[in-house]
Amino acid sequence: MKSLFALILAATFLASSAFAADTTSKAGYDAAKKAASTRYAEDKKLCADESSSSARMQCLRDAKAEYNAALAKAKSEHGSASASSEKVCAGCGKVLSVKVVEKEGEGGPMGMVAGGVAGALLGNQVGKGTGRTVATVAGAAGGAYAGHKIEQKIRTVKKWEVAVRFDNGEEKTYSFDKDPGFASGAAVKASNGSIVHR
Repeated sequence: MKSLFALILAATFLASSAFAADTTSKAGYDAAKKAASTRYAEDKKLCADESSSSARMQCLRDAKAEYNAALAKAKSEHGSASASSEKVCAGCGKVLSVKVVEKEGEGGPMGMVAGGVAGALLGNQVGKGTGRTVATVAGAAGGAYAGHKIEQKIRTVKKWEVAVRFDNGEEKTYSFDKDPGFASGAAVKASNGSIVHR
């Protein structure tokens, strides 16, 4: 009876020790991952200050390499807890920002033709002889340009640009034709080339 009690006590002690070690390991991994993400965000801000686009791109590549190295080190130091936490949600992330942008439409020939005709008619009302001809041509050209611009404005559409940072550190922006209903900080998951609420 005593040996059975001792065996149960030993098994309980081993289980609680393993649980404590796993919890400590997961907490250590989470802390290391958070520190790596913070450092990566700071590095990207510093990269924005580089004087040329090639220097900025190299800086961003270096920052990403440092981030990946820090994650790899955290995984190796904190063992299976990192592996289990990585399997929790592939493709998960958080919304960084939601911006509404106006995308100017394409002006087609209809706007140019209608504007050109209207401009020519107005130009034809000015002056006599050669002056009238010059005014008609100038009115047609100005009207065509104005008609083109008006058509572009009429065809302007709103787009919702949603920036997302995934748990693996990757950032991506998704464009929507109508309000997708995401807010900054929302938990999302990649799905079929887009994102959905988690």
